[in-house]
Amino acid sequence: MLENPLFWVSAISAVIITGISKGGFGGLALFAVPLMALTISPIQAASIMLPILIVMDWVSGWSYRKSFDKALVLQMVPAAVFGIGVGWALAGFVTDNAVRIIVGLIAIGFPLYNWFGSKSGLDAIKDSKVAGHIAGGLAGFTSFIAHAGGPPFQAYAIPQGLPHRIYAGSAVMFFFIINAVKIIPYAALGQLDMTNLTTSAMLLPIAPIGVLMGVWLVKRIDGTVFYRIMYGLIFLTGLKLLWDAFL
Repeated sequence: MLENPLFWVSAISAVIITGISKGGFGGLALFAVPLMALTISPIQAASIMLPILIVMDWVSGWSYRKSFDKALVLQMVPAAVFGIGVGWALAGFVTDNAVRIIVGLIAIGFPLYNWFGSKSGLDAIKDSKVAGHIAGGLAGFTSFIAHAGGPPFQAYAIPQGLPHRIYAGSAVMFFFIINAVKIIPYAALGQLDMTNLTTSAMLLPIAPIGVLMGVWLVKRIDGTVFYRIMYGLIFLTGLKLLWDAFL
């Protein structure tokens, strides 16, 4: 793996993309594990990315420490922790393609509903605490399996109509918490071995660059344009995941 130049191209690209996502463009993060999985297994890719994600969380968390919706984050986190527990319990049974299909359908379905569905449906999501718990649980589960918790989180958080910087900060704080929680089951499953941790350490210096790029972009993009970009990224990500699952 370490001798393969294609691995380093995919890994460095994945870290930069994930950093930009952590800086506020959440739809980009789903590309990281599939990109690295072009050269290594998805499980190993997820294991290498976890320590890097945690460092990125510290950088982006500091940037957004005063710009997030505390009530939204606290509402979704308990269900997300439960979802992580379910993912841990099913780790030996859930295939990579099953995860791609679940996340891909969510990623495609939500933008389509936003574009063509009724406004009352989005209002129902906005006002439903049950929807928040379900989204949190799915985000925890898919985040544990493939660091792919973005679409379930976005499916509930975007209809809340938050200012785009508050939305971005809420996403950062939510994943800051659940990525820290994931350390325990990842370690218990033996996924944080010396090879993966060494690779993570070698990629780590690149992480803050992408995060700061994302924060810089969020501050300079109009809110309407921001959400259009978010919907587009979620939809394209869903197509990519389904393509990988079925072909």
